[in-house]
Amino acid sequence: MSLVSVLTPFAIDQAYSYRLGDDLAEARGIDPAGAVGAIVRVPLGPRNVLGVIWDEPADTGFDPGRIRAIEEIFDIRPLSADLMAFIDWVARYTLSPRGMVLRMVLRAPEALEPEPPIRGVRRSGPLPQRMTDARRRVIDLMEGDLAWSRTGLAAAAGVSPAVIDGLVKCEALETAALAAAPPFYPPDPGYAQKPLNSDQAAGAERLRAAVAAGTFSVSLLDGVTGSGKTEVYFEAVASAIALGRQALILLPEIALTGQFLDRFEERFGARPAEWHSEVPPKQRSRVWRGVAAGEVKAVIGARSSLFLPFRNLGVIVVDEEHDSAFKQEDGVAYNARDMAVVRGHIGGFPVVLASATPSIESLTNANRGRYGHIALKTRATGAEVPAISAIDMRASRPEPGRFLSPALVSAMREALDEGGQVLLFLNRRGYAPLTLCRSCGHRFECPNCSAWMVEHRFRAELRCHHCGETVPAPSSCPACGDVDALVACGPGVERIAEEVGDRFRDKRIIVLSSDLPGGTNRLKIEFSHIAKGEGDIIIGTQLVAKGHHFPKMTLVGVVDGDLGLSNGDLRAAEKTFQLLSQVTGRAGRVRSGGKGFVQTYAPDHPVIRAIVSGNRQAFYEAETRGRAQVALPPFGRLAAIIVSGPERQAAEAYGRALARSAPRVDGVRVLGPAEAPIHRIRGRFRYRLLIHAPKAFDLSAYLRDWLAHTDPPRKGVKRMVDVDPMSFV
Repeated sequence: MSLVSVLTPFAIDQAYSYRLGDDLAEARGIDPAGAVGAIVRVPLGPRNVLGVIWDEPADTGFDPGRIRAIEEIFDIRPLSADLMAFIDWVARYTLSPRGMVLRMVLRAPEALEPEPPIRGVRRSGPLPQRMTDARRRVIDLMEGDLAWSRTGLAAAAGVSPAVIDGLVKCEALETAALAAAPPFYPPDPGYAQKPLNSDQAAGAERLRAAVAAGTFSVSLLDGVTGSGKTEVYFEAVASAIALGRQALILLPEIALTGQFLDRFEERFGARPAEWHSEVPPKQRSRVWRGVAAGEVKAVIGARSSLFLPFRNLGVIVVDEEHDSAFKQEDGVAYNARDMAVVRGHIGGFPVVLASATPSIESLTNANRGRYGHIALKTRATGAEVPAISAIDMRASRPEPGRFLSPALVSAMREALDEGGQVLLFLNRRGYAPLTLCRSCGHRFECPNCSAWMVEHRFRAELRCHHCGETVPAPSSCPACGDVDALVACGPGVERIAEEVGDRFRDKRIIVLSSDLPGGTNRLKIEFSHIAKGEGDIIIGTQLVAKGHHFPKMTLVGVVDGDLGLSNGDLRAAEKTFQLLSQVTGRAGRVRSGGKGFVQTYAPDHPVIRAIVSGNRQAFYEAETRGRAQVALPPFGRLAAIIVSGPERQAAEAYGRALARSAPRVDGVRVLGPAEAPIHRIRGRFRYRLLIHAPKAFDLSAYLRDWLAHTDPPRKGVKRMVDVDPMSFV
């Protein structure tokens, strides 16, 4: 017997000691002294759970007779030392229990068991006495000793599976076990390389060299919308595959990127493995197992794919690296972009960050020489970037009850008459963000959150976008009973679609938002239709700004360019600039002459001026200078502690006690607690503390020491730590 430490995927930080029997280790061909990383099943309390043998000494301070034994060692490749070090690093940095980080690695427990063989059939005995046309078609396909799957044979013969079962019953066919078909065909790095312009070719060569070097580096691939960044980083992926390594491409909205998968297949002759929440459990198991075995060479994934157990990872690409969707807010609060850089550093391989509107953090690192900087300044098609104009809504007012200015409507008609597509962008779901009674002033507020209920007229309901609470659309005011007094205030995409339908009755209109009936699959279909030119006017939320390629799109109109500029987020200006740049960049990607219009009540705002002038550098310089002056990221460190509870007084009291107990350190400021902008979510009152520290300060260690010396919360109160917060609500 050997004593080993086992980490389990639960909200605990410590590993527990277990006995590893020599016979169990030998059965799996494992040296008990070198079993680190092995995935095991162990007893924990009254049940058996998964765990991983961890690289740390077992606790020998117990009676050996009380130490329980490992029940099973799974016949799967052990986790690599690099991945285990990555788990430890993420846990320390985010102040999360190591078990919770490990849980993100062991997300497909079914993958630990070998895939069962497929039930098949083959010819065996004589022909049945009773032959039908259906049976004859089956027998005709069964020449030789070739075995078929039951469903495959039925489909090929054009019969029901019951016919196959009948032939087995009369012994004309017999059952046979078929090996599972390979789940993924290997990408061919030399399959169909596209011609690259000079800028693309130079960038691709730099990335190939980085991959060939096999050492850690970070490259910022910074190109205007439509500059062909994807084709450039595909060459890094091709180099990794050619060298026998694996590649991971992180995308912010993987479930909506069917077009991207098609582009990958065109380049490499095979589709990559996918890893995101929409992948069925069986397929997820196959991906996990294939990645661990090194058989899956390329993965396209959401942020969670960063924790897959790659056997020989050679490059990570983070596309749209600026996107806030890479930040996980719940559970382990981590930014996949930053953690991708960490995983590359631990594993010793290159990381590529790609964006048309890089984050200030990444651009600052590039300007300081920490990251390589690859700039693509022209569109790959040779088309000019769209001309952007601001529409001053104070001068070009919409008609009463309307939200599109006369100037934008006129530009839409012109673009449609010329055979182009039009995109209207409004980052607000539903029909209207607020419903009120004009008789008594009653406003429909969520009973669980300090937020208004949003009207969704297509579904005839009011919905809270924070907790999901829904109520049927009311016919009268619940406060005063007035039947005809309810008024929808402000527009959402559904209301814009209603206005567009009245103005352009002969045009095909497509509305895109996460509330679309049919979910992700419906969105994929709609995006495919748009790319083929099968929609005239597209109305969408930020989903439409996620790097999609619409060849016929010639005009983009932003309905409310000021939305997002007035909140307290330190990145409000940066995020708005990125979003408007990305969405207007959908216009004119194939042919010159694309146009963008931004409706605004503040045409002199620095963000609007930068979008209209196309002077990206001036905006970034001003925004960076402002951050540096007050030592905000990337020139300083921030962390948030969110205290929540079902009772306002208890949550606030604990927040104040936390603030009083904060260690006093020069240069570190603890602000708050203050009510969160959205003070109540899902019935819990929320208070925020914000910690501001110098750039080189070890903020995680400070927080860990602070919280270790404070009393844990009671009476339903919870605290959540967010290092490097992206959201301030």
